[in-house]
Amino acid sequence: MTCIDCFEDHGLELRSYRCRRCGGPLEVQVETDRVFSASNLSSRVQSIWRYAELLPDLGSPVTLGEGMTRLVRCERLAKIIGVKNLYVKLEGTNPTGSFKDRGMSVGVTVALRAGARRVVCASTGNTAASLAAYAARAGLECAVLVPKGKVASGKLFQARLFGASVCEVSGTFDDALKTALGEAESIGAYILNSVNPWRLEGQKTTAFELYEQMNGDTAFDVVVPVGNAGNISAIWKGFRELSANGLIDDLPRMIGVQSAGAAPLAKMMSLGLEEPSWVEDPQTIASAIRIGRPVNWKRAVRAVRGSGGMIYSVEDSEILEAMRLMATSEGIASEPAGAAPVALLKSKVQSGELPSDLTYVCIATGHHLKDPNPALVSWNEPTTVEDYLIRAGLQRIKSRK
Repeated sequence: MTCIDCFEDHGLELRSYRCRRCGGPLEVQVETDRVFSASNLSSRVQSIWRYAELLPDLGSPVTLGEGMTRLVRCERLAKIIGVKNLYVKLEGTNPTGSFKDRGMSVGVTVALRAGARRVVCASTGNTAASLAAYAARAGLECAVLVPKGKVASGKLFQARLFGASVCEVSGTFDDALKTALGEAESIGAYILNSVNPWRLEGQKTTAFELYEQMNGDTAFDVVVPVGNAGNISAIWKGFRELSANGLIDDLPRMIGVQSAGAAPLAKMMSLGLEEPSWVEDPQTIASAIRIGRPVNWKRAVRAVRGSGGMIYSVEDSEILEAMRLMATSEGIASEPAGAAPVALLKSKVQSGELPSDLTYVCIATGHHLKDPNPALVSWNEPTTVEDYLIRAGLQRIKSRK
């Protein structure tokens, strides 16, 4: 474990996530004599643990078969947006329907090794659902703190179904996280938000899968939704480790996207500032990234700047349009936050801020049934059979003419 600010070496710390010297975030450094080779992958398990040499050696992992999510080439959508090549990685095909499962497999495994009997997190929904499932798998007690009235019903249902104690907190996600961090020790709980660097070790495997799925070619930009800002930094860490192991020469550019109503990092970078101004009351239809104080902002900014990328923001109306385009042009879908990368590309490519002659990989972070909100499909209201037949008949006549 190493501090990303002062580089203090912490040895192996299973329960610490802040530097004892300066208070900065800790990062896991995997030092191993096990050599990773892509040629060994064909016979391996179809989960994140196929990359064992690049992950912490923790013994038997707590796993539900997370990872190896579909990477879909979207030719029709690419033409609509105006880019050379477009791929969408469907993280909603993870066991509980979001990318969080990658990190929870590693994080809950570490919790067991640390002797924990109870785990806790704050969540906008996906983290709660994932931790509840993996805690159940591991036989651990689980508590999740969520902002009251601000979590999508599908995600809340999952957390309750998996047996977690769901605690509603008045205020925002940031209030819930402050409470979780403040009370974890008093209740003897292991904290599993992305302040815990072991979570990010699981999430970095997205980079390993893209390396494998793209046959070792990393000539693409990765576009990632940014909420608490752990995922974009984790994916960048994965690519850096591939490079350090001599597996790739070129590192992709990392592009982050926030919703305009919750965009402290996008604003910071657009203004060329060194620290963000927090959003005290974040507002967006994309509840998974409705976060005004991302705890991993330092990691994210360093990942983006280190890769030559940027963090932008999009309006909710653009996110809704991207959801519609993904679904109707390609038959793929995501929760609102997962559609934000497509919304960003559509906006910035058409404005000329992003090049059109590149290959882009969009990370669709969560399943579309996570948020069964009728407002998300208000453009397609149900109709009667009679009205449909009339409309279809008129269209047929027009097509003949």
